Amino acid sequence: MMDGSLLVLGIAGPELTLEEAALFRQLQPAGYILFTRNIVSAKQTRKLTDDLRDLSIEIPVIGIDQEGGRVTRTKDIAPASPSAPALATTMDTLKISQAGALTGDLLRLLGFNLNFAPVLDLDHFPGSQNALRGRCWGRDSQRVIDYAGHWNRWLRKRNIASCAKHFPACGRAQSDPHHDLPSSSATLEELLREDVIPYTALMPELDAIMLAHVDFPNIDPDFPASLSPRIIRRFLRDQLGFDHHLVLTDDLDMGAITRRYGRGQDVKLAIEAGNDLALICHRTDTAKVAAAAIAELPHGMREDARDRLARFRRKVHVQLAWSDEKWRKTCDSLAVLAAEVPENDTDQAGGPVADY
Repeated sequence: MMDGSLLVLGIAGPELTLEEAALFRQLQPAGYILFTRNIVSAKQTRKLTDDLRDLSIEIPVIGIDQEGGRVTRTKDIAPASPSAPALATTMDTLKISQAGALTGDLLRLLGFNLNFAPVLDLDHFPGSQNALRGRCWGRDSQRVIDYAGHWNRWLRKRNIASCAKHFPACGRAQSDPHHDLPSSSATLEELLREDVIPYTALMPELDAIMLAHVDFPNIDPDFPASLSPRIIRRFLRDQLGFDHHLVLTDDLDMGAITRRYGRGQDVKLAIEAGNDLALICHRTDTAKVAAAAIAELPHGMREDARDRLARFRRKVHVQLAWSDEKWRKTCDSLAVLAAEVPENDTDQAGGPVADY
């Protein structure tokens, strides 16, 4: 028995293979995530997202990491929107709102319905190679609320759902979870004083929450945040009240997880901990193992997750009809905005997150 309904899966290339199409028809995953490897042209990308919808009985989540700056999956086919730190430096909420709106316009034309953004992590270690360099709105929680809030609001006004990340505080990591599991000594009280404030302030305007692959031993000595019942069920859902939001893991193919857990065990722990969806972004060949593991979970636990997924789907907007003119205008506007908001080259660090 298999249950793929709580999986979000990656795709190998710019077109579905026959094997992938057969797998997706069989598993009927909750949705899909696309990366730079999947994006060759605007019309090709739109065909790919349409093909994914055609395979699905329910409306699929079709997501992407489109934060701006170095985390722009469409950088080969369209101008990149300015990064969060570049926009924050301007202190210009009009430009920040424009960036959110244009990001939404671009993604809707391409057939997406969810953007895995904004990043709400506070930039505790701006010089560290912790995967967040050049991605955070700032160190001060009120500044993050103001700037990320404007960006998020206008993204959603363009009918793209948002996903705040990386709860509770990936900004406290000093190493990159793509390689191994970072650890932070932060306590729950410290997180409540700073890191969690942007999430609670923006709660009514967020559609989903992504968990961090970071260890917080003073909060849960047994599991990283992304697999922690203490952090997800008791803190995020029960204490902070995020029980109606869609909650999902970061990519379970990151070294932070693969070096400690096997495929199957990881997704089972993720759903048990309170995640609704588990992301497998690269090793899609392991999806059947993951689906078999999810099928072993109690029916009621899976139904709770599916109920929240169904609530999310009811908010998803029908895709826009393709328009060459709208695409050109959006790209032209992004190019003008990018010229007006220069990037700080020291923030444009490399790393796996930018290369996917």
